[in-house]
Amino acid sequence: MAGVWFKDVAKRYGDVSVIEGLNLEIRDQEFMVLVGPSGCGKSTALRMIAGLEEVSGGTISIGPRAVNDLPPKDRDVSMVFQNYALYPHMTVRENMEFGLKIRKTPKPEMNRLVSEAAEVLGIAHLLDRKPKALSGGQRQRVALGRAIVRKPSVFLFDEPLSNLDAKLRVQMRSEIKKLQSRLQVTSVYVTHDQIEAMTMGHRIAVMKEGKIQQLGTPLEVYERPANVFVAQFIGTPPINMLSATLEADGAGLAGEGFRLPVPQSLRALTAGKGGAALKVGIRPDQLIAGDARARGETAQVEARVELVEPLGNELIVHARLGDNPLVFRMPPRESPATGAALPVAVELDSLHLFDAATERRLAV
Repeated sequence: MAGVWFKDVAKRYGDVSVIEGLNLEIRDQEFMVLVGPSGCGKSTALRMIAGLEEVSGGTISIGPRAVNDLPPKDRDVSMVFQNYALYPHMTVRENMEFGLKIRKTPKPEMNRLVSEAAEVLGIAHLLDRKPKALSGGQRQRVALGRAIVRKPSVFLFDEPLSNLDAKLRVQMRSEIKKLQSRLQVTSVYVTHDQIEAMTMGHRIAVMKEGKIQQLGTPLEVYERPANVFVAQFIGTPPINMLSATLEADGAGLAGEGFRLPVPQSLRALTAGKGGAALKVGIRPDQLIAGDARARGETAQVEARVELVEPLGNELIVHARLGDNPLVFRMPPRESPATGAALPVAVELDSLHLFDAATERRLAV
């Protein structure tokens, strides 16, 4: 097994810089997720590990070896692609055997490896079919099986679930995570879906414009986002972000149509910053309307309802607080009328405060 290291890695296409100064340690047997919007450089970083893209600067290491100059076949990695990349004229068995044949694996060993992987993935009954006779989920299992049989040091996943329907994505998400836990192979998983990142990764690296904005466990990133971008990217529904000015004594936050006191637990952050322009992040779960019980110190605001989305077990309410959009959850049987003024309690201890100019989280 092996970890993966990026040290000052850059990728440029002519004068266009896609990644610059990327530093990241992926630990042995870790499931690392690179997440971010399209064009942030996450797939490029993955392809540089695989050797499918050349490194413009810096060093990528797999285990003790720098691999910048190694061809893909010598890097001991297996990659699962978004479009499965199966050979349509080959059976499932032949697809899974392909990499082993290139390595000149003896036939008995090849049969054993393919049979073991097929059993693990529940596709033993599909070995004689061709890809066109398989569903999307079955094709993805075959692609996983082809990666598993090689017993690589590192698994690479490039948005492998994006072509599946919502129900199958949830199922395959769970299966990939259990598979990685069982095999204990270092894995790097690329996705633009923050739910996949939160539910699958031991740690996640949130990327924007070729740079890591924050690295941490899913809970760390959710509870203490490093900046406004991370706060808005991670979480469903997205965090509410309000513009406010800190009162001179640091005790209150005043914005268009609202005032919120700064709780004692956050006063150390606002001390000496009176008059500062801030962005105030409030997760939808920290806005309490209806009969739910708030946790800790609260303040009440009045929101005007614009839209109610029923999801069966809950309502997603879209409202306005002055000129600010506000989204929160409510129990399904308490649906407010569109246009109604609704009192909402804000859990003050859970506020996220960011400098409006730098968009970085306030720190002591």
